[in-house]
Amino acid sequence: MNLIDSSCWLEYLAESKIGNELANVIEDAFLVLVPTIVIYEVYKKLLSLNGKEYAKEIIAYMNACNVIHLDSELSEFSAEIGTKYKLAMADSIIYATALKNNAKLWTCDAHFKDLYNVEYLSKK
Repeated sequence: MNLIDSSCWLEYLAESKIGNELANVIEDAFLVLVPTIVIYEVYKKLLSLNGKEYAKEIIAYMNACNVIHLDSELSEFSAEIGTKYKLAMADSIIYATALKNNAKLWTCDAHFKDLYNVEYLSKK
């Protein structure tokens, strides 16, 4: 399973070099996990950049993947992960979701770089 961080979704949608590298991973919806916090982050960014219609189209695809909802158990685990690794709330939810589901986390965010089962793609 693969969990695509918001940063990588946005690179993919921008058709950047990193985004093109991720195409095979993202386009296999059956193997992609999407935490609801990632839907929020991507939707919010797309609303401001591309408008509601485009944002809704992208979210429809994300919803065709394996959406992971934040429940009480995942919330507690996320808080523990956030404390342990000093991650912000959204990042702790994303990383905890990957860990709980034994998924590889794909990200462009450097604060994940040295964590277990993370595929870090540098924008530099």
